[in-house]
Amino acid sequence: MTLQPLAGRRVLVTRAAKQAGKLSEGLRALGAIPVEVPVLEILPPEDFAPLDAALRQLNRYDWLILTSANAVRALVERASRAEISFKQSTPPQVAAVGQATAAEAEKSGLKVALVPESYVAESLISALSSQIAGRKVLLARATVARDVIPEALSNAGAIVDVVDAYRNAMPAAAPEQLRRALAEGIDAATFTSSSSATHLAEAAKQAGIAFPFADVPAISIGPITSQTLRELNCPPAAEANPYDIPGLIAAVVSLFSRMSS
Repeated sequence: MTLQPLAGRRVLVTRAAKQAGKLSEGLRALGAIPVEVPVLEILPPEDFAPLDAALRQLNRYDWLILTSANAVRALVERASRAEISFKQSTPPQVAAVGQATAAEAEKSGLKVALVPESYVAESLISALSSQIAGRKVLLARATVARDVIPEALSNAGAIVDVVDAYRNAMPAAAPEQLRRALAEGIDAATFTSSSSATHLAEAAKQAGIAFPFADVPAISIGPITSQTLRELNCPPAAEANPYDIPGLIAAVVSLFSRMSS
């Protein structure tokens, strides 16, 4: 019998509880033991008024930019509750950052016109460069998010409105769950977003645990998350390419392969 590449490896999964399945299942299929410590909880924005106003005036925008599957779900759910239709007489074109975001948008009935090659601001701006100057753009995202994309869009000449579609909170149970997980041992930690990195660092702080964790390599889903990890003095030992869950799992396998060779 061929030994599975991640046999017996305990890998920390920090995704929100409802979203951990795909990563955990992929790791488990390769022999790993996923250790789920959700450090993210998806909550509504503090105030729905800006989002509602933007949704009611969608036909004023030339582009709608969706930065995550969470943003898509939040927009669709809010539009449904507020009885707002996406079928405007002149709907904006939709740009989805990442294949998972695009798939969620298409599943929700939104026609995606553009998916940049990679999940970095430069790739999005490059893809939009010939058609963004002077255009009105609606960017729907998490309440606390890096300003890279709106700044880059503005610098390219776009007129950008940013609305909070949802917010990321840290579950109250995270510090104690993290303490238990580390006590049992972790071989690596995966990070699927900048928020997962900052929230894990906060959970460690609240648990009285030094971050980054000693002898626990960090594995990042992409450049933006990697930059956040570096800012937290936790440079990633590996980075996914492509920047998605399968890519992250492949990066875990590659890291342990290098470590054992």
